[in-house]
Amino acid sequence: MRLRSIVAGALLALPLLPAAAQAPKTYSSSEMLLGLKKLNVLGSVLYMAAHPDDENTRLIAYMANGRLLETGYLSCTRGDGGQNLIGPELREQLGVIRTQELLAARRIDGGRQFFTRANDFGFSKTSDETFTIWDKEQVLADMVWVIRQRRPDVLITRFPPDPRAGHGHHQASAILAAEAFDAAGDPKRFPEQLKYVQPWQPKRLLWNTGSFFVKPGENMDGYLKVDAGGYNPLLGQSYGEMAARSRSQHKSQGFGSAATRGEALEYLQYVKGDKPKSDPFEGVDMTWNRVPGGAAVGKLVDEVIRKYDPANPSASVAGLLKVRAGIVKLDQQAKVLGGSVSSKKPDYHWLKSKQEQIEELIRASLGLYLEATISEPTVAPGQAVAVRLDVLSRSVVPITVRGAGALGFGRDTTVNATLSAEKVLSLRLPIRFASQLSTSQPYWLREAGTVGMYRVPTELLLAAGGERKATQLPGVAAAPSEHVPTGGGGATTQESNAMLLVNQQNLIGLPENPAAAYIGLQINVLGSPLFYSVPVQYKSTDPVEGEKYRPLAVVPPVAVNIGGRAYVFADNQPKIVPVTLRAGKAGVKGAVTLTLPNGWKSEPASFNFDLASKDAEQTVQFRVQPGAGAAEGKTELRAVATVDGQQYSRGYQAIEYNHIPTQVLFPEAIAPLVKLDLKRKGQEIGYLMGAGDEVPDALRQIGYNVTLLKPEDITDQNLRRFDAVVLGIRAYNTLDRLKTLQPTLLKYVENGGNMVVQYVVNRGTVIPQIGPYPLTLSSDRVTVENAAVTFLKPQQPLLNTPNKITAKDFEGWVQEQGLYYPSQWDPKYQTVLSSHDPNESAKESAILVADYGKGHYIYTGLSLFRELPAGVPGAYRLLTNMVSLGK
Repeated sequence: MRLRSIVAGALLALPLLPAAAQAPKTYSSSEMLLGLKKLNVLGSVLYMAAHPDDENTRLIAYMANGRLLETGYLSCTRGDGGQNLIGPELREQLGVIRTQELLAARRIDGGRQFFTRANDFGFSKTSDETFTIWDKEQVLADMVWVIRQRRPDVLITRFPPDPRAGHGHHQASAILAAEAFDAAGDPKRFPEQLKYVQPWQPKRLLWNTGSFFVKPGENMDGYLKVDAGGYNPLLGQSYGEMAARSRSQHKSQGFGSAATRGEALEYLQYVKGDKPKSDPFEGVDMTWNRVPGGAAVGKLVDEVIRKYDPANPSASVAGLLKVRAGIVKLDQQAKVLGGSVSSKKPDYHWLKSKQEQIEELIRASLGLYLEATISEPTVAPGQAVAVRLDVLSRSVVPITVRGAGALGFGRDTTVNATLSAEKVLSLRLPIRFASQLSTSQPYWLREAGTVGMYRVPTELLLAAGGERKATQLPGVAAAPSEHVPTGGGGATTQESNAMLLVNQQNLIGLPENPAAAYIGLQINVLGSPLFYSVPVQYKSTDPVEGEKYRPLAVVPPVAVNIGGRAYVFADNQPKIVPVTLRAGKAGVKGAVTLTLPNGWKSEPASFNFDLASKDAEQTVQFRVQPGAGAAEGKTELRAVATVDGQQYSRGYQAIEYNHIPTQVLFPEAIAPLVKLDLKRKGQEIGYLMGAGDEVPDALRQIGYNVTLLKPEDITDQNLRRFDAVVLGIRAYNTLDRLKTLQPTLLKYVENGGNMVVQYVVNRGTVIPQIGPYPLTLSSDRVTVENAAVTFLKPQQPLLNTPNKITAKDFEGWVQEQGLYYPSQWDPKYQTVLSSHDPNESAKESAILVADYGKGHYIYTGLSLFRELPAGVPGAYRLLTNMVSLGK
């Protein structure tokens, strides 16, 4: 049998891979010992909540590293609707960042990460509202799918299923968890999943309550108590210390956390299932006895632990191979009994899970370093590249490399080489990517969804060399018919160049795409064959950061980027729309055009482009102008490139932050196109950035000269030249120097200036008062974006000069109307607008304006940072009136 058939088939039961774009994982001796102990614990727990940052990282760290359980966190959403403290990315881009932050957190606390298809559409005040936007049945199905895949013994929710949860998504997550607890064990619910998994009934459902949910002085004696504050000597840190490092990965939310040490009680309230008396896992057999015939395997693991030598971990390899052989034997016996990994006998699923752990421990004990890298960060469909596979043994245990193959590509390298300790074996493996290969767009962003739900494609094609064949990837559930055992090279697949194809059901729940390509490695250790799969990555050396990894990204032959976010025409004068073409491969030729609505025109009609080398860019400029038939309001334009008869209309965007791997997105090449009646006063705007937004670009679109200010630019003399000074979102949360600059800013206002402050979060301000007169920030908000607005003072200049503001200006808003409204304010502030969410009292502080000396101070919680990039006409008119006040 050819090697490519062996390694491709071995994908069906390989160990779970490290997260993409990470240096190959290495282990200390103490971490290996912890892993050995975990082999003898057959128990699991799934924590469930709504968003990134909702999870209790301390409890996850304790469960994964103290109780040694398989521990997962299921987040209903990816946090797409939140704010971003570290940059301008919002919505889908922010969801990608927060996904990676969750994965970074799990690498620290030892948990695994899962998601549903629910879209975080923004703050929701009730579960009823949430369920009008989420597809409840789909979210429930996704929860059930993860439960059936992972088969947790215990479910734990973060929130209660009532208004105490404080957020409609929070409340909904608890309601759905209770329903999923029942549905997961019912074969009549979501039967389409049973091709891949079997029903599973967890033992119990608990609620992880705490001081923020109970009344002061409430008796907690009726709750289960778990001390999650212990110290783990093998890891050299407490679970509180581990949790702080984990939670601090949520950098886009500003959730850097201080470590806790010493006792830390967690309280768990019984919700459903078998009621425990003293321990969350009471009545759950977490030994090898839960697997028929498994007691013998447990004894073998005990023997390995007893003989473990931290100074020579490789001495444990022979014992681990015996454990692995014992598990393979149990699996073979299960098949004879009709009880394989995927059978209705639930405890057999531990065989695959523990085999994965053992094979990773064997690799760790051998000091076996496996790295597959490519010399460039992107490839295009049809491109031929070479992958370098480095194999290094750092032990004296004999290892023979039998062969390596680029999975799914049909070319293998037979090696038959014995590794020498500390000598790198480097192999060069050719790959030609198929022309129909899927780009590396995150799978949940590949197709248009709804406001409340993402849409998962029917299939994701990762690597291809011929016949279309569904292939199991590490970490993805296989259908029973696709199960292929490992051990002794027993894989049985056809000798064909099988595409690596993941279907829709198996994509659901995954935190990210599988790697674009894998290298399969066949080795022999002490007479036992083993298979390892290594993701192909791009590696570089940064002069400051050092060695860095990023996922290999599959890109289209040409990417089309439109410069700017929204093009706003306050008159009939033309604007230049730049379009940048980026080559995904060498020698890309074609033409690019703009698709415009009726009544608009562009010159020229099209541009020809010729990109000789890969990654080459060419920017062309279209002159766009509204004609006599152009309608008022918002439409959109699209850029389309045509190459060899094929049209491409997606751009290229790299999201780069040091705490997460580089992420590549391919957004649609569209931009809002807005024609509106707009008058303005003044010309020069000074803008002091806070957490990052795109409001300066919006001001430039309507004709203002905008100067981005640095803290050192805030001087009496420098501010005099500005008609208005605008502070970006969260400026008083992020700019520590505002402690000393506030008097200068207020002096500017007192001398006749106009200062506009956008929303400030009510916690963590750098000074206690952000205005010239007292005001108290709160978390009040209006989440219904098109909530009816009442004008409290119709004659207020902000509503009349230079533009007459009407109810129409609040139409077409996105996600929310406003946030972090003040709850109290000095009488010297005038209120301007009033609106409210259903069944709530009026909120009157969306805009507060005060005269101060000769000038004006404005605080606004209106979500202009969202509305302006989205091209909402009324947002431009409102902002123009604000910066024009007093002119």
